[in-house]
Amino acid sequence: MAKKAVDKWQYGDFQTPQLLAEKVINVLKYNHNIDPDIIIEPSCGKGAFIFAANKIFANVRIYGFDINPSYIKICNSWSNSNINSNILTVQEEDFFNYNWDKFFTSFESENILILGNPPWVTSSELGILNSKNIPKKSNFQNRRGIEAITGSGNFDISEWMILKYIQWLHGKQGTIAVLCKYSVARKIMKQIRQDKDIFFAGYIYSIDAKVHFNASVEACLFILITEVKNSDYKVYNSIEHTIASNIIGERDGSIIRNVENYEKLQYLKGENTKYIWRSGLKHDASKTMELTPYLNGYKNGFDEFYRLEDEFIYPLLKSSDVANGRISSYRKVVIVTQKFVGEDTSKIKNEAPKTWGYLIEHEDLLNKRKSSIYKNKPNFSIFGIGDYTFKPWKIAISALYKKLAFYVISPINNKPIIFDDTINFLSFDTEEEAKFIYSLLISEPALTFLDSMIFWDEKRPITTKILRKLSLREVATELKVLNQYLIFEDRESK
Repeated sequence: MAKKAVDKWQYGDFQTPQLLAEKVINVLKYNHNIDPDIIIEPSCGKGAFIFAANKIFANVRIYGFDINPSYIKICNSWSNSNINSNILTVQEEDFFNYNWDKFFTSFESENILILGNPPWVTSSELGILNSKNIPKKSNFQNRRGIEAITGSGNFDISEWMILKYIQWLHGKQGTIAVLCKYSVARKIMKQIRQDKDIFFAGYIYSIDAKVHFNASVEACLFILITEVKNSDYKVYNSIEHTIASNIIGERDGSIIRNVENYEKLQYLKGENTKYIWRSGLKHDASKTMELTPYLNGYKNGFDEFYRLEDEFIYPLLKSSDVANGRISSYRKVVIVTQKFVGEDTSKIKNEAPKTWGYLIEHEDLLNKRKSSIYKNKPNFSIFGIGDYTFKPWKIAISALYKKLAFYVISPINNKPIIFDDTINFLSFDTEEEAKFIYSLLISEPALTFLDSMIFWDEKRPITTKILRKLSLREVATELKVLNQYLIFEDRESK
């Protein structure tokens, strides 16, 4: 990687286009009536926000800081000919070592606007580059276990910085307006909710990061205004919109994407004692455990050919298969070494000696799996396995794709389909039961309720935690088919 590119990533450097900076300032002034006495940009870069703010907020005192000396030089060069030196102060500073507490003691009664575009990188990305532009390790997210001890949990640098901005404004009057990942805005929202003494009115305006920064990430303009006791945040589809599309808020201990729809259908919330959503098989060794049928045998991920017994081999569907409706056939199979977690695997030696030989041949790779869940477990152990895995009928949905698309999955060649751990599923003994529950899941009330809780920009937007919040009994009641639902429930109890 060229030095210039490395420097860009070391600083999380995505310079804000001037036009976007001006749109942000206009939103602040005309949509939210922001009228600051002091403007502070802690990571000003080449000064797009400084120059935009100077245009709209005339004669307001502006302070800009950045770690990059060449950017400070650009800012000073421009400001010397365009801005009164009594209005603007720009200086080179390291955000993570500057004495901000001392700086903010000068502004006790002023209305403060903190704005800008904090770095769009994570702590682990900077660690890989040995960057010094990173905060000291600390348990700022209240993490547990080893992450709390070492401070090694991966987090967005912008998240850390914005939480600092919030500390600066505690007890003061002001506004925070930053460009950041949509996921960061939600994390900040959750952190604020944990502090009962801090209140902000929150606003989120979606921006097209691909257009403005050539970055494939969901991003937004995130605005926080002090002294308003309101835990809900208005969301706008773009920076040009003036009417909110939905409201994000905390309900029942979770952050909800669409509060209006959630509250309207809240009666559908409840626990399912019979139908429990599971995630698929976890083995952390796809090149060894997942095989492609080839001639009269199989090829693994190393392009090695083997002939193995059928006893421990099952058809496999992965997330892309289910999400795209490729459910009547399969491209891969998977070696399922156990019927339940912790089961002794040595029986494979007698029941399927070729399969046992294959596993022994790849034992070193399987023993190197990093997850601690394999520690002190039988050789070739897997997880996400139980009676539910081997039931013939299933309803499945991809956890990764941005759509609520459920599918009824039938057995193939008299064997139940196995899923990888990016798929969530329910399992059934009969086709009749699977298709009935499927009819509940695809109903308009059920889909609307689930959608209200899902943030589609997440890496895994559809989780078992969310799916389990939908009471299928309540959906059946809503659709006036409770009697039919109870028939299946009674069969289980008998």
